[in-house]
Amino acid sequence: MVAMHTVSVETLRGWLERGEPVTVVDVRPAAERAEWRIPGSIHADVYEALKAGDLGALAGMDLPTGMPVVTVCGAGRTSLIAAQQLQGRGLQALSLEGGMKAWSLAWNSAEVPMPGSQARLVQVRRTGKGCLSYLIGSGETAAVIDPSLPPGVYLDLARSWGWKIAYVLETHVHADHLSRARRLSELSGAGLCLPGQQRVCFPFAALEDGSALAIGGAELRALRTPGHTLESTCYLLEGRALFTGDTLFLGAVGRPDLHADLQEARARARLLYASLQRLLGLPVQTLVLPGHTSEPVAFDHQPLYALLEEVRDHLDLLRFGEDAFVETLLARLPPTPPNYQRIIGLNEAGELPEGDSADLEAGANRCAVA
Repeated sequence: MVAMHTVSVETLRGWLERGEPVTVVDVRPAAERAEWRIPGSIHADVYEALKAGDLGALAGMDLPTGMPVVTVCGAGRTSLIAAQQLQGRGLQALSLEGGMKAWSLAWNSAEVPMPGSQARLVQVRRTGKGCLSYLIGSGETAAVIDPSLPPGVYLDLARSWGWKIAYVLETHVHADHLSRARRLSELSGAGLCLPGQQRVCFPFAALEDGSALAIGGAELRALRTPGHTLESTCYLLEGRALFTGDTLFLGAVGRPDLHADLQEARARARLLYASLQRLLGLPVQTLVLPGHTSEPVAFDHQPLYALLEEVRDHLDLLRFGEDAFVETLLARLPPTPPNYQRIIGLNEAGELPEGDSADLEAGANRCAVA
């Protein structure tokens, strides 16, 4: 009976990806919705009413007919009550199975324009979490940067472009999501490349400052940028596209305090300042391609990126002197990501937890300081 009232994350993701008509109704409390939401969803602040058994909780809501209505809550239980109420009104209502916890792994993609380049570039957006990873292809060869989704997503995408993944790279040891780099490397036979460091306890090819990889006819070069973490590294593709990981975002910079006491956070903030100054020395037309976004990514096939000069002009922290930068950065730190110590431990071990990882990874990205 329950299965007839639910829809899977993959089915809803497919509807949104293809632009099929669907109405998504979020019934969570307003504070939870403010943390993270499904792009294009509408809000009905009726969570408590639904839990209290109010049969008229959604009575005043005008919803379109002739298309699916998907109700959403945190874990998929209260939204099931909402779907049953809407079905009673004759609507084609379904509850999102697993709720927003399951939606954490939903994704979409967009090609980043690279006119005149030997490389094609696909931005893979984990819209349910805000993680951005990248698939670079040239000729028949591809590389993946910062994979945060199940390996099959990248294998299928590469196959659809006619590419074989030769390299899997990370910009740093992540604190807010589980890395799928080691597993993707194993399944694809690709080389696993990480910034040189002694944090992880599994084999990898170390990339130092200036290290270069050939991806078909394109070159990817490592730029060491410590600060967010000591090993943080950006990658520059053909001198024109910069994959910044959690060092620089489109409207923020990386936080320096995770897994660090105040003294170390202050020292890392100074390292971050120097790293950002190095990046600001690149050509102003360089594309900035960050590792995260603070907003759910719409299913619009429009890539998220900006020119370096646009990021510089928009972000006040990049115009501060070193001392002001450090003090302002430390004063603006957001709440720490949930479960970050457990996630760091798993990423350093190169392991994925058994069973469902939704609880461990739930919530928005909190690695940025605006």
